[in-house]
Amino acid sequence: MARTKWKGPLVEERLIKKVEKQKTETNRKPIKTWSRKSTIIPDFVGFSFLIYNGKKFIPLTISEDMVGHKLGEFAPT
Repeated sequence: MARTKWKGPLVEERLIKKVEKQKTETNRKPIKTWSRKSTIIPDFVGFSFLIYNGKKFIPLTISEDMVGHKLGEFAPT
């Protein structure tokens, strides 16, 4: 079942804070996350993430085509 439009996309607050912090830094390390349920928003484009699939972290660089999908879709379990 889809999430209602008035609620907006589900994105973890910690993840948004980490991306905002990385925008000011010159040396960008991949952002490590366990939040597979978070939706990719346009602010994430160009950033690298390490997504946990239950066993190991899968590296992922976000592109414009990925906006609107969930992080877990790109890290199969």
